[in-house]
Amino acid sequence: MTGPDVSIDDVMVRREGRAGRITLNRPKALNALTWSMVKTIHANLDAWATDPAVAVVILDGAGERGLCAGGDVRWLYDAKTRAPAEAVAFWADEYRLNALIARYPKPYVAMMDGIVMGGGIGLSAHAQHRIVTERSLLAMPETTIGLIPDVGGTFLLSRAQGRLGVYLGLLGTRMNGSDAIQAGFADAYVPVAMLPALIAQLSSSRDAVDEIIEDAAEPVPTSPLSGKSELIDRLFDGATMADIHARLLTSADPLATQARLDLTTRSPKALALTLEAIRRAKAYTSLDEALAVEFRVVSRLYGDGEFIEGVRALLVDKDKAPKWNPARAEDVTPDMVAGYFAPLEREWGVA
Repeated sequence: MTGPDVSIDDVMVRREGRAGRITLNRPKALNALTWSMVKTIHANLDAWATDPAVAVVILDGAGERGLCAGGDVRWLYDAKTRAPAEAVAFWADEYRLNALIARYPKPYVAMMDGIVMGGGIGLSAHAQHRIVTERSLLAMPETTIGLIPDVGGTFLLSRAQGRLGVYLGLLGTRMNGSDAIQAGFADAYVPVAMLPALIAQLSSSRDAVDEIIEDAAEPVPTSPLSGKSELIDRLFDGATMADIHARLLTSADPLATQARLDLTTRSPKALALTLEAIRRAKAYTSLDEALAVEFRVVSRLYGDGEFIEGVRALLVDKDKAPKWNPARAEDVTPDMVAGYFAPLEREWGVA
């Protein structure tokens, strides 16, 4: 692992005043997260936790397009034939980093500007301070590639008001900054133009971090999702995917029409597993519990080829014609779903 204040090409790590700064630095790849980046970030967070010179940690991304578009799924795809154990090890290390961020002993401020998806959510949405802007675009789009929302996503989605989390998790719907605050993925709304001054203030001032952010924040614009909450609650209030499909068929609302269309392109198995994972996460008292279960499901979806097929169709061959297994929602049985949640021979852990 890379030690404190040592940068690698893909992530810039340094100290500025009282702040430990982490900048994801793959702008051409929308700062997609690699295994080495995970290890570097974790090592520096460990060191800064006991460093009296570091009072606050600030995470941001290079370029103007986004903080992080997710994990490097093309690398995970290639690892299937090269070294599949590496992919599983990547997820284990990534989840340990997510858990560390959630329990970090010092203020950790995530600048969720631009695109923030998948693994980018894991780096930012578990932080103590989560800042969005007018450019923010958040999503958990894993079902499009035969996976479930992970990096603690099921934990976050399970705590969204009403059935909003189910809607966002199944469809990977994109949220703007105000939507993200409405859904519980972010806390404060700060215009892009104010971010440099905010970062400078956080790096130099001895004032409380929450007070500094509060001074910089602006009133949150009305969330487009908030106006659809009653409709979403009604359409997505189902115990099974069959229930949800039936509810969608009864509505002529454009949201229902688009949802029906989008769901037909998703992995039926990933959809059923996502719904069950969010349901189970409601009962968890810690993020670690959700991460452990996500690791079971993700490992199995990688091993059985569902994720590989999703990435092939969307990003490799780009034919957008995945051959899901099973192909029909009615062939995803309760026993099949339960099997993905069963304990693994080698379980995930925070150690």
